Amino acid sequence: MNDIVPTLPAAPTLGDFFRGLSLPFRAVRVMVSTPKLLGLSLLSGLVTAGLLVGIVVFFWPRAFGWADALIGTGSWRTVASAIVGFLFFSLASFVSALTLPNLVLAPLQDPLSEATEQRCGDFVSPPFDLGRTIRGTAESLGHTLLRLVTQVLGLLVLLPLNLVPGAGSVANPMARHLYPFGQVLAALRRRLTLALGFGAALYVMLWVPVLNFFLMPVAVVAGTLLYRALRQAGAVSGPPEAR
Repeated sequence: MNDIVPTLPAAPTLGDFFRGLSLPFRAVRVMVSTPKLLGLSLLSGLVTAGLLVGIVVFFWPRAFGWADALIGTGSWRTVASAIVGFLFFSLASFVSALTLPNLVLAPLQDPLSEATEQRCGDFVSPPFDLGRTIRGTAESLGHTLLRLVTQVLGLLVLLPLNLVPGAGSVANPMARHLYPFGQVLAALRRRLTLALGFGAALYVMLWVPVLNFFLMPVAVVAGTLLYRALRQAGAVSGPPEAR
């Protein structure tokens, strides 16, 4: 059995949280030892860095311009406008940083997940099939949109749902295999403590400068390892495409 796939107990335990917490570290080990994953991850990091810099450059002057237009300038209005402008900038940058890299880097997610499964063993990339590609792309896009809606709703109630419950990451390999999104959530609900530990590790990574440039590839690789571990533990049935 390939030792890069974590072994999960058949039933949920308190230790699941720490197993989930360790998944991104396991993913990094797999990435640096697999040339294809390393190359895709470096490309993803460069694109993410450019996007984050672009977000700051784009929103910094505009956010303060919006505040000036709303409040005006002069006496106390100048100070109030600066405070509101910074709040506008922070909110716009935060939402954009959570969503824009996911959308732009979407074409890299399937290659990352597929290369991870190849590294895990017991998986061969299927030959190209246009119909399957279209179905997989549509399923993946639907999962991505549902995750983004969940994140935005989470922001509205002051809960950064990027950490709950790792659904964004494990959904990618499951979307590739044409699982419905409801089945993704059902699998994670059954191992909620595991998913929360995984999501907590990703959430911490989100706020670490430079390290967060590689959030997407780490999340996809770790999510694929989690998917394989859930299948190995019997928490997820075989993929619909194989039935």
